[in-house]
Amino acid sequence: MKTKDSSRKWMWWFLGVVLAMQLYFVRELLAAFALFVLGFGAIAFVLGALYTLHQGWAVAVESLASSQHPAVLSVKRGVNSMEAVARSSAIATIGGAEELAKRAIRRAGSAAAR
Repeated sequence: MKTKDSSRKWMWWFLGVVLAMQLYFVRELLAAFALFVLGFGAIAFVLGALYTLHQGWAVAVESLASSQHPAVLSVKRGVNSMEAVARSSAIATIGGAEELAKRAIRRAGSAAAR
């Protein structure tokens, strides 16, 4: 009878250890899952905030572009005049570059390379 009780005692200890290990493993898995949820939640929050900021910026620019306020109209005229100046100077620069490309690259009076 004593050997039977002793083996039962070890069997219950073994089952208790296995059960404790399983509970520990499940707790660790739940903790890892919670960390992943927090991480992906933080990423989703940042992306959502950036998307909201982008949409707000787009609405603000659209309303500003369609505004008829005198200050906005003055800024639009200034930007348009600067754009015209930049465009004409860019065309002049391109024309100058074409003129340079047509010129010979040697000095006047020098002999041609053989």
